[in-house]
Amino acid sequence: MPFGARLAEAMDRVGPLCVGIDPHPSLLRDWGLADDAQSLAAFGETVIEAATGVAGVVKPNAAFFERHGAKGIAALEYVLGKAREADLLTILDAKRGDIGSTMQAYADAFLRPGAPLECDALTVSPYLGFGSLAPAVELAAEHRKGLFVLALTSNPEGAEVQHARGVGGEPVAAAMVRQAAALNAGKSPLGDVGLVVGATVGSAVSDLGIDLEGLNGPILAPGVGAQGTGTDEIAQVFGNSRRSVLVNQSRGVLAAGPFTEKLRGAIQAAAGAAQFALRA
Repeated sequence: MPFGARLAEAMDRVGPLCVGIDPHPSLLRDWGLADDAQSLAAFGETVIEAATGVAGVVKPNAAFFERHGAKGIAALEYVLGKAREADLLTILDAKRGDIGSTMQAYADAFLRPGAPLECDALTVSPYLGFGSLAPAVELAAEHRKGLFVLALTSNPEGAEVQHARGVGGEPVAAAMVRQAAALNAGKSPLGDVGLVVGATVGSAVSDLGIDLEGLNGPILAPGVGAQGTGTDEIAQVFGNSRRSVLVNQSRGVLAAGPFTEKLRGAIQAAAGAAQFALRA
C-alpha cells in the first residue's frame, strides 16, 4: 500500500498526531538518563511503547542520534526497527537535500527496503531546486515510501528563502508546493509527497498565494498547540486543508516521561487536542 494511503488509514484510526522522538540532552537529563547512545535507544523504545495504540506515527530526529557517532546511528537503527515491530509509521526527520549521486545515496540510505535506517517517509529540503529531489522522489515511488518537503517552516529565518520571489515572480515556497502537488495528481486518498508547514506561519500561506488544498497530500505541522497556536490560527494557516494535517508534538509530550503510562497519557491528551483543533 502506498505511504499516503497507509498514513490516511492511520490518521482515520487513531487521529492526526505524530510523536517526535527527540532525545535532546536536556530531556535525557530530565528523564534521569545519561547523554549516551544506550540512553537514546532506551528513550526511543519508551516513546514507542507509550505511543503504540494512541498515535499512528513517530518521527525520530536524526540529528540527536548522529551527534553520538556510530553508536548513535546504531541506536537510531534500533529505534526505527522497534517502531516497525509496533506497526507505527516512521517519518525520519533528516532534512536531506543534495544533487545527483549524493541525493541518490541519501535516498538509498533511508528509503530502500532492508536498509539499516529504513523509514516509511523522509523529510527533505528542496532548496537546491525541487528537481534535485528527483532520486528520492523516484525511489520513494518505487518502494511506496513518502517524502515531506520543507515548504513554510516555523523558524523566522526561513522567510529569507521561502518568501523570496523566484523565476517569473512566483514565491519560492509556492513553487515547491506546486511541484509537490503535481507529483500527487490522481492519487487517493492522499498522495505520497507531503509538505512541512509550520502552524505558526500566520498569513504566509494566503499572502504568498499558496494552494495547500490542492496539494492532495499530507501536511506535517509543527507548532499546533504550542506558542498559543489555537483553532483560529490553524484555520488561518491551513484553511480547508486541515483534514490532511498531521500534527507533530515533541517536547510538549516528551516532558511527561520517563514513565510509560504518564507519557501515554500526555500523548492521548495531545492526540485529542489535535483532533479537536483540526476538526473545529
